[in-house]
Amino acid sequence: MYPHLVFDLETIPDAHGLRQLMELDPELPDEEVVDIAMQARLEQTGSDFMPLHLQKIVAIGCVFRNKTDFHVKCLGEPGDDEATLIRSFFKVIDHYTPVLISWNGSGFDLPVLHYRALIHGVPSRRYWDKGQDDRSFQYNNYLSRYHERHTDLMDVLAAFNLRANAPLDQLAKLCGFPGKLGMDGSQVWPTWLEGGIDEIRAYCETDVVNTWLMYLRYSLLKCDMDQTAYDAEIKLVHDSLSAISDQAPWDEYLSEWSL
Repeated sequence: MYPHLVFDLETIPDAHGLRQLMELDPELPDEEVVDIAMQARLEQTGSDFMPLHLQKIVAIGCVFRNKTDFHVKCLGEPGDDEATLIRSFFKVIDHYTPVLISWNGSGFDLPVLHYRALIHGVPSRRYWDKGQDDRSFQYNNYLSRYHERHTDLMDVLAAFNLRANAPLDQLAKLCGFPGKLGMDGSQVWPTWLEGGIDEIRAYCETDVVNTWLMYLRYSLLKCDMDQTAYDAEIKLVHDSLSAISDQAPWDEYLSEWSL
């Protein structure tokens, strides 16, 4: 079963890229650049959400579960640039070859990582392998939608039907887990402008914990673990978070979760 890596990105509009592509004044502040781009996007598409290649990564939250331990953290440090965060992510994959787990990773997180890694020139031999280096990757790799080396839980549970997709927050709460705490993706950019990278990273960490808890429930459904093993995994998560409950946001998270 191990190791497993749950991942989630938090992104903001790429002001530098937008300034370049829209040929805006180099001295124009990022906030104004993004406002102009969002307004143009809204007029064109009915939504101000930037296309995936113009999503700049500011946090990568991870749960890492190996045979003995459970860890949750955001990669790197709050001041790290985007390229450094991407290198850190692929370094984990190249070293451990974990099973990747996400919620909408196929629809958002991985395409964003692909585009942004391309922009920064960040390689990863293991991630992109489709059998060239390891023949087993021909039949189970990170890139194929129906392989299990990356499990996009939202996609799988919706039976690969976009119209059936469900939000993580609601499903987590329906399953008895805390879900999101006070922030959603639409608030990341305003929070970033206020210097709230620590809040963004904390929000990202709760998302990956929610995703891991949902993955454990999914593993119970498909009989990859029995009830005893499932209960033990849930307790491990709860106990691990209790041990760091003096750090935001885990005290609040645990207060919303009754075992």
